[in-house]
Amino acid sequence: MRVLLKAQFDTEKGNEGIRSGKLPELLKETLDHLKPEAAYFGPDEGCRCCWMVIDMEDSSQIPSTAEPFFTQFNAKVSFTPVMNADDLQRGLSQIR
Repeated sequence: MRVLLKAQFDTEKGNEGIRSGKLPELLKETLDHLKPEAAYFGPDEGCRCCWMVIDMEDSSQIPSTAEPFFTQFNAKVSFTPVMNADDLQRGLSQIR
C-alpha cells in the first residue's frame, strides 16, 4: 500500500542532529532503506519536516520505520494511506 510518511522533527533535537551530522545520516539511511517513490523536505508548523511516499507491504513495518525518527529526534510521525491518479481511477471504477 502506498503511504505518506510525515516526520516532524523537534527543533532542539534537529539542531543537535545538524551540528552532530546525525540528521543527514538518518535521512540518507532512511532513503536508502525505504526507497521512497518521492521525498520532500521543508518547514511545517515552524519545525523541520520530511514527507515520503513509501510502499508499505504490511503494518508490521510501522515500528521499524518510525522508531529512528522517534528515538533520535523526538519527531512526530504519521502514516496516511494515499493514492496516485491510477489508484484513484481503479478505486472509482469499483464503485457501483
